[in-house]
Order: sequence, then C-alpha cells, then structure tokens
Amino acid sequence: MNRVDVQSSCSDDNEADTLSVDAALLKMLNAVAEKSGTEHIPLTSAVDRILAAPILSPINVPSHRNAAVDGYAIIHTDLPSSGEIKTLNIVGRIVAGHPYKGRLKQGECLQIMTGAQMPDAADTVIMQEHVEIHDNTIHIDARHKNGQNVRQAGEDIQQNHTVLEAGIKLTPPQIGLIASLGISEVHVKTPLTIAVFSTGDELLNLGEPPREGCIYDSNRYSMISALKKIGCKVLDMGIIADDPEQLRSAFKLASNSADVIFTSGGVSVGAADYTKQILAETGSINFWKVAIKPGRPIAFGHIDNTTFFGLPGNPVAVMVTFYQFALPCLQKMMGLTTPLICPTIQAKSTHSIRKIAGRTEFQRGFLSKNNNGEWEVSTTGKQGSGILRSMSDANSFIILEHERPSINKGDWVITQPFSALF
Repeated sequence: MNRVDVQSSCSDDNEADTLSVDAALLKMLNAVAEKSGTEHIPLTSAVDRILAAPILSPINVPSHRNAAVDGYAIIHTDLPSSGEIKTLNIVGRIVAGHPYKGRLKQGECLQIMTGAQMPDAADTVIMQEHVEIHDNTIHIDARHKNGQNVRQAGEDIQQNHTVLEAGIKLTPPQIGLIASLGISEVHVKTPLTIAVFSTGDELLNLGEPPREGCIYDSNRYSMISALKKIGCKVLDMGIIADDPEQLRSAFKLASNSADVIFTSGGVSVGAADYTKQILAETGSINFWKVAIKPGRPIAFGHIDNTTFFGLPGNPVAVMVTFYQFALPCLQKMMGLTTPLICPTIQAKSTHSIRKIAGRTEFQRGFLSKNNNGEWEVSTTGKQGSGILRSMSDANSFIILEHERPSINKGDWVITQPFSALF
C-alpha cells in the first residue's frame, strides 16, 4: 500500500538547546553503573539470566578419544602403502557408552559407531563408506591418513578452560553447553527492582468506568511488560494523582524500595506541574529536550541512590524513549558486558515521508520482502505520538537520521526490527 507525505498529528519546531539522541544516550550511560548482586540458581532456571562468574570446565570435552564417524577403528601401521589393498579382520563392535575391554592388535579392526570411545592402540577410523566387507574382514585402499576421523580428548574444551565469560546473557545453546560439562547450578546477577507509576488526574485504572475527560492508563502496562521481558522485578505503584504530598510519598517509597524508578507524564519542558517540583526537591534530576520525535521531553537523574527515568506521557513516545534510551542503561546496570545486538536493516520506503532535518525520528513501520527479494518498509498509518495503534501494527522502527530531510518513495531507509528489542 502506498501512502504520501506521512506526517504525525502533532508537530514541533527544533530548538537550539536540544540534545541529539546520541548525546543524550551517552550522558545517561555515563551516569549509571552496575547495581545488581549475585545469586546461585539451578541451571534449569538460568535462561535469559546474566552470568555473574566465569564458567570453567571441570572436565575435558570430549572426555575420551572417540570416533567422529561410523566406521572401523584400526591401528595406523595397518594402513596400506600407495597402490596396495589391506585386509583386516573384524574382531568386534563398539557403540557409544560401551567401551571395548580388549586391546586391538595388528591386522585387526573394530566396527565403531559415532561418539564411541576409541579402543586402546587404535588411532584411526575408516569411514564405513570407504571399505569393502567380505565375511568378517574389511578391505581398505591407500587413500587414508593416520589419525583421521578421531576426536581427541579435550579437543573441544580442555579441563579448567574458561568456557563462558561473566556478564553474558545465557541463551539456550549456552545452557546446553554448561549442562554438557556436568554443571547443575550457576552464579547469575540478581534482577533489578524497578518501581513504575503513572501520574495524572486524568488517568483511569483498568476496570474503572469511563469518565468524561479521562483516559485509561496504558503507559504503565507497556513499561511493566517491557521491564518484565528483560528480567526485571517490577514494583507496580499504580497511578499517582497530581497532588504534592502523594507525589512526594510515592517518590520516597520508590527510592527506598527500588534500583530504578520509571514514570510517565509530567516531564514536559516548561510545564508547571507538581512532578517537576517534587523531583527538584528530592533528587538530582535533569529535564532535557532531546532532538527526537516522538519523545522530546525526558527527565533523567537520581533520587538518593535510585536512578530515575521520567518518560513522556504520550504512549508511543514512552515506547520509543524506553527502547532507545532506557534499555541500554538498564543493560549496563544489570551487569551485561556484551549488550544485546539490535541489528538494523536497510529497506526501501514504499512511500514518501515528510521530515525536518535536525532531529532523529522514529516512525513505526512494517518491514517485509517484496517479490524481488528486497527489504521494503511502509509506515503503519498515522504517526502521532499518542496513536498506540501505530506501534501495535508495526514490526520495526523506521529510523530517520538527525540531519536527513524528507524521504521520497523508493529511498533506502534504516529499519530496526522489533524482534531484536521486544
């Protein structure tokens, strides 16, 4: 579907004192540090947790010499010379888990299955496809080499070798790797505790009847879901009214109970609201105007030892600023030393997009491949910061760089798939 000049339902002018997206993120990252502790948990509960201590292998992997293929185990001195054919007697069969108790002799061979332990004296395996079998003998030619098709003890991992470094997020393959070493418990980082609340007299809790001039709170649910997705413990503090005492109490409770506080609304630059007043009293908070759309007003700082993120009130702006600013900071605070890769894909825009140079814009797009195998992306309709449907229907951000002007249909643009973020 082609659309022309997609534009948000609200607009703003660039201001001279705004921070670029990169500058704002750098300031945030420089202001946070790891806050997590450690705990010992069963390996079965460790997926998606962050490793707190290196994994050292207690064993060699493999623990013994074994066959890399199905075939016949022989002694390399029985290999024929060029032009010769050798005949060897089959004296037994070895399968994985059942080692051969005897000792192989010259002129003998053993049928062996993949993964089975190599018998004493044997050092070479001939693939079963490369032999001719007659009764209880095999015939082999001179194409083979000493030591072929044998995996040595410790070939993959040597005992006491560091297998995984601390600070990585454990994935299913890594869980399997740890299990292959016989390790049943691991040290991991403890989850961050995050306090979340929304502010505003106009907000309704789910289950309340509609009231004129009010809206249902969606931001809190978006933030809580995003935080739980990355393994944080969430303290849901609900909706806090526009009342100085209630706000003061909420910030005090949150700072005493959590590592990080997330709020939405009440941080617009120049707005005369109680939230800014209370934050100024209780913490060291910066109110920044960032050259980003959506999500220009952001509050960031600390209340005592608790990090504070004050995200904008519009639902899409909350999502954009969470994933572009808060997520990298949380990863650092969680002790993740190898931040998760959020790849971008170059795609052709299926329509023109109006943009003002001097700010980074995050349009919501649907990324797919066309009939020519090229990536293409279209926006998901109206792009206003209050239109949450534009996020729900999207599978990627269309990132329009700071100095880039308007986009023409067919231009290449940068996209960031949600699958790497969500």
